[in-house]
Amino acid sequence: MSEQRTVHVAYGKTTVPLSLSPDAEWEIIQPHYEAPLPNAQQVFLDLCKKPVGCPTLGDIVQETDRVAVVTSDGTRAVPNHLLIPWLLEVLPCPVENVTVILGTGTHRPNTPQEIEAMVGSEVAKQVRIINHNCFDPSENCRVGQTSTGGETFLDRHYVEADKRIVLGFIEPHFFAGFSGGAKGIVPAIASRDTIFHMHSAPLIADPKSTWGILDENPLRQEIEEMVGLCPPDFMINVTLNLKKEISAIFAGHYQTAHRPGCEHVRKVAMRKLLHRFPIVITSNSGFPLDQNLYQTVKGLSAAARVVEQDGLIFVASECSDGVPNHGNFASLMRVGESAQDILDHIFGLDSPVLDQWQAQTLAGVMNRAEVAVYSSMDEETIRACKLKPVDDLQSAVEEAIRVRGKGVRVAVLPDGPLNIPYVE
Repeated sequence: MSEQRTVHVAYGKTTVPLSLSPDAEWEIIQPHYEAPLPNAQQVFLDLCKKPVGCPTLGDIVQETDRVAVVTSDGTRAVPNHLLIPWLLEVLPCPVENVTVILGTGTHRPNTPQEIEAMVGSEVAKQVRIINHNCFDPSENCRVGQTSTGGETFLDRHYVEADKRIVLGFIEPHFFAGFSGGAKGIVPAIASRDTIFHMHSAPLIADPKSTWGILDENPLRQEIEEMVGLCPPDFMINVTLNLKKEISAIFAGHYQTAHRPGCEHVRKVAMRKLLHRFPIVITSNSGFPLDQNLYQTVKGLSAAARVVEQDGLIFVASECSDGVPNHGNFASLMRVGESAQDILDHIFGLDSPVLDQWQAQTLAGVMNRAEVAVYSSMDEETIRACKLKPVDDLQSAVEEAIRVRGKGVRVAVLPDGPLNIPYVE
């Protein structure tokens, strides 16, 4: 490489500039550029009248129906500030009949300020918006059992509604193949024990429970069987470009309309490479996904697909919410002295515990490569999770290149899990 170049790695609401040293051989891995839809609202309205695999939204929802609308919480980039107002315009029932359920899964509740930022002040005032509570048995109803014995409990506001709509966006997912579709319901509004079942250690460990795999993915199969016990009547999923603008919309049946969206994302966001790399630099796609280390596992999992055994992964992730302090992720990451100690502990548990799936995944990455973290967290917190803190990303990368020698291959995923590389 004859000229010095700079890549901007997503970090919080900004980026971290990384100058590409001429002493390394660089591979920049980014999604293909997608232009925003020129008239996304009109596309939305047209699809509500001509959906894939189900009747029109106007035929499904009646004026007297109580409608539950499920959407993602504040850790996801779903453009709720657009989708929810558009949806309210086309629903034939009054706004008083609509309840928006934030699919928090096992995450903390969203604050009123966060909700207003997600949906806009007018919608926040107009519509009843609630956080799902997976921990309160009285807030979740049993809808049945899967063929594997998975007892399925879903948010009672969703179950008891006359009509159910799920919103979401589609991107590659490190367990479920792709986000969106049925995943907008499970684990989003499932009970704690239902979430534990579909995040069991054996399901997470299955090699087909991974990025880009749907029909042969046992975890995805379990999700879709659970959701099939009380399915949504209508799905609206979008894809987003790197500026988080809507690039495509898919609407209709939660499976039939979801699959074309996944194929669209596969072409844009998954990239085949010829070899692995000694050094991989990644992000967690910036805000809102990089608010904590727990979510940052996604970006690390993407990098692990193309890092050499015993290689080095750098991740830039702001982690403004820390590890976080709530849940069991932090305590699980502090078990024993090594990543293998964490895995042995998880597989030895008599019953599952909250967040074990994320610790299991991160420990698996750590068994493959050293992980260095550039974030707003203090060094002690990072080291307690058996990770290496980085004060200056540029200097740390240059030192890693110097140690490994001139001409070392380095891969950069500036947008983290928005682009998933793989080596066959």
